[in-house]
Order: sequence, then structure tokens, then C-alpha cells
Amino acid sequence: MRNGNQTEYSGESSASTSLSSQQDVEDDQMIALVLSEEYAKLDGAVARRLTNLEPVPHVPRINSFIPTVNDASMDHQRLLQRLNVYGLCEVKVSGDGNCQFRALSDQLYRSPEHHKHVRKEIVKQLKDHRSLYECYVPMKYKKYHKKMAKSGEWGDHITLQAAADNVSAAISNSLLLLLDATN
Repeated sequence: MRNGNQTEYSGESSASTSLSSQQDVEDDQMIALVLSEEYAKLDGAVARRLTNLEPVPHVPRINSFIPTVNDASMDHQRLLQRLNVYGLCEVKVSGDGNCQFRALSDQLYRSPEHHKHVRKEIVKQLKDHRSLYECYVPMKYKKYHKKMAKSGEWGDHITLQAAADNVSAAISNSLLLLLDATN
């Protein structure tokens, strides 16, 4: 039964549902503990360094065809050179459909293993601030929201913006290109 913004369930839940919910809560608590310990270790040096950098000029290239292996290799080399200018390096993440969430997890928590937590936070941001994102979604918003909640569903520009909004960060064109080029 739906009542305003809250959903109330009547009847009994199955044992597996209760165990699953309890496991989610325990997982969230463990992630929060690990992340708080990781944050305590960070000194902010990377953030300070990136905040003061001048962007590298970039002219986006539009592919009207599937690039050859040689073109793809050259693009990858350009990416590595750009990363080097900023004193950064490429970090490979699993290409299992969770790659955007793994990459964000790596940047936020220094490990791609917290991608489920990152996805959950982004989906919550999308739900809590529907009016900010709905006009950019090319389908029914409820369907999009439900789709993005599923593990393995590719992130897009909307989930990337929601992630940035969630952590109060700005995304520059060069950052978008860096994320997009590695996916």
C-alpha cells in the first residue's frame, strides 16, 4: 500500500527477505566502518593537487564509425599522456556493467570493491532529487530508476552527474573525457 512518499507493507515477509534486508544493513555498516577508517588515512594531497591544476586543452573527437585497433591504441596512448600530465595513472576496473560505479568507488574510497554502496547512494540521489534529473531521462523515470538500481546496469551521464551532486563535486569536461575514455 502506498501512502505519500512512504511505502507500507502489510502481511508477513518471507524469511529470505528478512535475512536479505538484515544482510544489506550489516553490509552497509561494514562498508561505513571501512570507509571511515580509509578517510582517516587520507591527507587530501591528491585533491589539493587536482584542485589547482590548469586543464589540458582538448578538442573532442566524434567517431562516426567504429575505430580501428590502431586508432583505439592511439586514443589510449593520448589518454595515458594526459593522465601523466596530471601526475595520475590508469586504474583498470572490471568491465562487468558496474565499471562506472567501480571507478567512482576507486576515486572516492580508494577501492573499486565498494561499487554496490556507490550505486546505492547514486540511486538514492536519483530518487530523492527526481526533479533534477527527470528531464534528462529518455524513458519513464520510475523505469530508469529501477533499471539503475540493478547491479550490472551501465552507468551513464545522469548517474555520473548524480554521483557528483551527491558528493558536492563539480565535473569538468576533462574529467568526463577521462572517465569516458577508460570505459
